[in-house]
Amino acid sequence: KVSEEYKLIGGKSPINEWTEIQRKMLEEKLKTYDSNIFVFTAMRYWNPITKDVAEKIKKQNFDRIVLLPLYPHYSIATTGSSFNEWDRCFTPTNEKVLRVNNYQTNPKYISALNERIDQTILRFPEEVRKAIQLVFSAHGTPISMVKGGDPYSHHIKETMDKVMHERKHSHPHHLCFQSKVGPVKWLTPATDTMIEELAAQDKKHLLIIPISFVSDHVETSFELDIEYRHVADENKIENYIVMEGLNDSQLFIDALYDETIKILDK
Repeated sequence: KVSEEYKLIGGKSPINEWTEIQRKMLEEKLKTYDSNIFVFTAMRYWNPITKDVAEKIKKQNFDRIVLLPLYPHYSIATTGSSFNEWDRCFTPTNEKVLRVNNYQTNPKYISALNERIDQTILRFPEEVRKAIQLVFSAHGTPISMVKGGDPYSHHIKETMDKVMHERKHSHPHHLCFQSKVGPVKWLTPATDTMIEELAAQDKKHLLIIPISFVSDHVETSFELDIEYRHVADENKIENYIVMEGLNDSQLFIDALYDETIKILDK
């Protein structure tokens, strides 16, 4: 199933290419602060794999290491899991390991999202722009994790509220969740259900905002832009447009820079 999805979005996920662009942009900006700062990418399930990156960094005798997740919203399943994998692969000797846990309300991150939203609104016919519904679609998590104290869903809502506050609640907005797997209960409403409900209310112009993702990949390029587009078409949605990921947004890179400097300056 996944290989078929990749075929439909060009044969591969764009996440690696976008992550490398983000890495280069962040390193370039950080070198204006200190020329001895280097930025590496470490991934859980694909190259560059965390274990290899940890070994590479170990050989270079850095005095401080900042773990900066490309997950603005903390969850034990994402940021927590990535930190645990780093700890498993890297045993500090003289290095001090610093961690950025979350940055869901970073002002530049919020502005980066709004910049992308504004760019996407311009893709709608001018006569319908005031009738757009903003649909924030986040990666879902099981209800059991929420009940166990995982802050992810709260962080998502904080981001959405900040975005809407900054744009003075320019349009009606909605929050939903995608990518459910397995039989257990997950956060609701599901994104496809939200599309159906809005269609039933005669809302015909949907701007889909992949709120928990910072670059385009299979869950945005396929799930949102292809799979759920079929749902929109079946429900006679007239304009269904998925926002581009933050990708090479300079504002987003500035947010990552600010989070890095903030923890280095503590």
